[in-house]
Amino acid sequence: MLGVTTTVAAYHLLLVLVLLLLLLLLLFVDGGRCRTSEVEEEERRVVALRQLEWGESSAPRISSPLISREHSGATVLQLKHSSRLSRENKDYEHHLRYLLISDEERVSWLQSRIKRSIPNNFQKDSSETQIPLNSGIRLQTLNYVTAVGIGGKATTVIVDTGSDLTWVQCKPCVSCYTQQDPLFDPSLSPSYRSVPCNATACSSSLQAATGTSGICGNDRTSCYYLVSYGDGSYTRGVLAQERISLGETNVENFIFGCGRSNRGLFGGTSGLMGLGRTELSLVSQTTNQFGGVFSYCLPSRPYNSSGSLVLGSDLSVYKNSTPISYTRMISDPEQQPFYFLNLTGLRVGAVELQAPGFSNGKVLIDSGTVITRLAPSVYKALKDEFVRQFAAYPTAPGFSILDTCFNLSGYEEVKVPTLRLGFEGDVQLNVDVTGIFYFVKRDASQVCLAFASLSYEDQAGIIGNYQQKNQRVVYDTIGSKLGFAQEECSYS
Repeated sequence: MLGVTTTVAAYHLLLVLVLLLLLLLLLFVDGGRCRTSEVEEEERRVVALRQLEWGESSAPRISSPLISREHSGATVLQLKHSSRLSRENKDYEHHLRYLLISDEERVSWLQSRIKRSIPNNFQKDSSETQIPLNSGIRLQTLNYVTAVGIGGKATTVIVDTGSDLTWVQCKPCVSCYTQQDPLFDPSLSPSYRSVPCNATACSSSLQAATGTSGICGNDRTSCYYLVSYGDGSYTRGVLAQERISLGETNVENFIFGCGRSNRGLFGGTSGLMGLGRTELSLVSQTTNQFGGVFSYCLPSRPYNSSGSLVLGSDLSVYKNSTPISYTRMISDPEQQPFYFLNLTGLRVGAVELQAPGFSNGKVLIDSGTVITRLAPSVYKALKDEFVRQFAAYPTAPGFSILDTCFNLSGYEEVKVPTLRLGFEGDVQLNVDVTGIFYFVKRDASQVCLAFASLSYEDQAGIIGNYQQKNQRVVYDTIGSKLGFAQEECSYS
């Protein structure tokens, strides 16, 4: 009997221990959930919807020239966003869809240039400068514009790190779109001259910059160029040299495109400023003046605000609120025009995403693309986790390339998870809250996550300008590094 009693007691003791263990495990799990919930709550921001709204009720014209100022070691040009997109526009959604389609076509063009050289099928037919950057919303683009002087005349151009050749529309114009500023007239400028056909700029330099080498005229004293941007946009004309003014800094014999046949979504701007990496880019042609360093800060709101384009390496002109963290630029001689980085991770709130696409982390950062594109596996991980953390809000149908949308019409405030892009060297880009959502409906009944998926895993990701807002982005082409710092973008 004593043996039986002992066995029963042991059994009861074992049962109690098992129950205690289960209870402790349950408390641990619940406590972990509570701690996870608390951490996730800390990684969310309560934001008023009006702070996120992208469209504005009015769209005053951008006056040219935009202002600039000089510093010892820096020239600062004002940047503004340019487009005519306004919430009062009756065709707001139609125009928005068209702009996103154009953005998708630009991405396709970039991917084609990354994969291979574009075939040459062109037929004959000392200081830093800070330049103001304006949003392109008022000039029918979703890009940023600034003002430069060509032959002594101020003119507005789109700022594009994904292009190299700077060009403006010129007289005599065979086919030109309507622009805000007067057309540049080479015949009135004593410093203008054509680039001869036998110049290096007409052959290998132009080939590297645009994917096509130049074509000689009948007298071989002129070099004709063509740049096609893949969305039906193009410029063609004469390769020329001229004095260019960046703030108070003059650059003699600057090689640019004098466009006489131009088409595309350039809106009311006069042309484009190429800030890529080849010999013909503005960055390379002004190395003696600015040391191959430039930076920009893109304003978060399209109207009544501006950012800056800084030419030169004087960091004292920045207004960054966090230190600049640099990541390595990936060098690729076959893809010279672009700025590639190594994307190592993406964090939504407190959750670090896991996806096969991070193994091929090569991404390019581009001021001319609007919406950031991610590898399909990375985008799916982002979408799933964001939807999980934003589950308190009703969903809405997708719009164009944006497939993750919400109906926020019944809310004045929302809790938005933070988003961080991680790069090589433990460098993080903290996406500004205004770069997370894209407003489709004026009443906020259709607000979409401002990221999109690429078609294939092996395509290069693209960091678009929408996710670069309120960041000081520093390009050091000589040191082959790129830096990020948070900054409330303002030219003043």
